[in-house]
Amino acid sequence: MKFVPAFLTLLAALNLRAGAETPLTVSAATSLRDVLPELKTLYARDHADVAITLNIAGSGTLQHQIENGAPVDVFISASPKEIFALEKRDLLVRDSIRNVARNTLVLIVPKENTTIHAFADLANPEVRHIAIGEPRTVAVGTYTMETFAALKLTDALAPKLVNLLDVGQVLTNVGTGDADAGVVYVTDAHRSTKVRIAATAEPKTHQTILYPCAIPKASQQKAAAHAFIAFLTSPAARAVFEKHGFLPPP
Repeated sequence: MKFVPAFLTLLAALNLRAGAETPLTVSAATSLRDVLPELKTLYARDHADVAITLNIAGSGTLQHQIENGAPVDVFISASPKEIFALEKRDLLVRDSIRNVARNTLVLIVPKENTTIHAFADLANPEVRHIAIGEPRTVAVGTYTMETFAALKLTDALAPKLVNLLDVGQVLTNVGTGDADAGVVYVTDAHRSTKVRIAATAEPKTHQTILYPCAIPKASQQKAAAHAFIAFLTSPAARAVFEKHGFLPPP
């Protein structure tokens, strides 16, 4: 019966290891909601001791959560604006900021639409509702408004704009026909069979669509957070980003 104490010792060790998982909360922009679960799974293969929880929402919403003390270990935004705002308030670990990906802005319409082929077509009278992300809290909305301004379409399109909570809602509204058109990232457009890409915004019409990440100063898991960010900038993670349509950072 000498094997019993040995077995119990091993069981206790396993239980101790299972209970010693490092929790890591990753708050990320809505447009990352398809790629991040795959990255999480890939990371877990070599980091079984880290338990990642994903918190997905608009970049501005996540920024406000961090400002209000939400327990976040890694923040991945869909634009530098939110990172800059948090950095200005000294809420980030400064040497943790890294760019992990880029994206492309596109105009989408319902699959059956055959009349819209350019951003300028949005000014046509038959286009009544244009779905966009809320510019104050959703990064894609900010890029959208920059593009409209660059194309001198702001005044003509203002009465038609429908501001939504995130890019997922924009995609859904266009796919169901509730909106005649919408502006999303190319990575989102590829998720739906109910829309088609009518046009791609010229890069010069908006700021570069960057996805920076950083560690909030309030994080209690800074070592694990640094390790996860190192993974996000690795060749293995980049391959996953590119598989989902993202571009590498400059």
